[in-house]
Amino acid sequence: MRSLTPRQTLVILTGLNLLNYVDRQVLSAVLPGIQHEFSLSDGQAGRLVTVFMLGYFLSSPIFGWLGDRASRKWLIAAGIFVWSLGTVLTGFAATLMLMFICRALVGVGEASYATISPGLLSDVYPRDKRNNALTIFYVAIPIGAALGTILGGWIESHQGWRHAFVWVGAPGLLLAAILLPFKEPARGAMDEGDAAKPPVPSLKDFLHLFTLRDYNLSVWGYTAYTFALGAFSLWGPTFLQRVHQIDKVQSTFIFGLILVVAGLIGTLAGGFTATAWQKRNPAGYSLTLSLSMLFAAPLAALAFFAPDRNAAVLCLGAAMFFAFLGTGPINTLILESVPANLRASAMAGSIFIIHLCGDMWSPEIVGHVSDATQSLTKGLLLLPAAMALAGLLWGILAFLQHRAPKSGEAAP
Repeated sequence: MRSLTPRQTLVILTGLNLLNYVDRQVLSAVLPGIQHEFSLSDGQAGRLVTVFMLGYFLSSPIFGWLGDRASRKWLIAAGIFVWSLGTVLTGFAATLMLMFICRALVGVGEASYATISPGLLSDVYPRDKRNNALTIFYVAIPIGAALGTILGGWIESHQGWRHAFVWVGAPGLLLAAILLPFKEPARGAMDEGDAAKPPVPSLKDFLHLFTLRDYNLSVWGYTAYTFALGAFSLWGPTFLQRVHQIDKVQSTFIFGLILVVAGLIGTLAGGFTATAWQKRNPAGYSLTLSLSMLFAAPLAALAFFAPDRNAAVLCLGAAMFFAFLGTGPINTLILESVPANLRASAMAGSIFIIHLCGDMWSPEIVGHVSDATQSLTKGLLLLPAAMALAGLLWGILAFLQHRAPKSGEAAP
């Protein structure tokens, strides 16, 4: 059984991650159609994301535990199959309860992939190349989200919202087993010293994660960031439709274009810049994160207050560019703030926290504020505040790292 080269591994995992976000984001494109068919308020519509997140974050600790012990390629294959099946079945859901179950199933499958894949990449790239590799891997987020938004809106306009879920979910059913014929890398293969032969972690080792300063500041800043981006990705097209009277197909295309252009350029620029900065400054990653939020938060607020559609779209694009600057560095920070034998567990802990306290609730909270105030704009103003909080926490991390740089992978 032959091994994949690092580049082949990166290409395959990035392509699968793109499918991941296509399947996740298609919901936002067809949300008004679902609301109409099931007579849902904004708060109830936001609950479709809440149940997805329940499946996602509740199962992530299980996959984190398995990912540090079992065959990762089989866990990845199972995750792809389950999330793709859940996406396809969403298109056949006859009741709201069945739709909730299908979206939770999508969350379970995506939890397996998101928990395990970054650690697998870390075992084929050395430390000095790891952030760039992870940056490319996470470029799939804006591109996949954009494709999900654009394809969902286009398919719905021609065949209805149910077909959108079926068509975007089907490719994953065919590609789920793509990694199985190949040998997976050893854990810690690209690390030096004792980290290259990591022991199987214990429960005590896992709990020790939550005493690590860098890990905690990274994750809690990520939580505030995720709170903002999760609600923004669901309500963005609806905001353009409702506030600026842009029709459904055009709004999903515009929002998708913003995601793919701002997200692609922002993710690559932030990742490669952070790698170069980190070589000169031990706080390079965290400084990139903090500064990105310092610019993104006011631009997002301006977007929601913009008097016309052109100004709103321009500010949305600028806000998304800065928001995506930190996509690669935050995940690199999480992986490099813990021992090699706890990378899957660290990603699982991060996923659990950022979704339990972040975007599990934010789409529904924005929806409820919108219902209560009769203004979606007022609900969306929660999001720049969350971005500012993320910038503050990452700024504290940058200050501490700059004052007291540490060596090694984990600091107590």
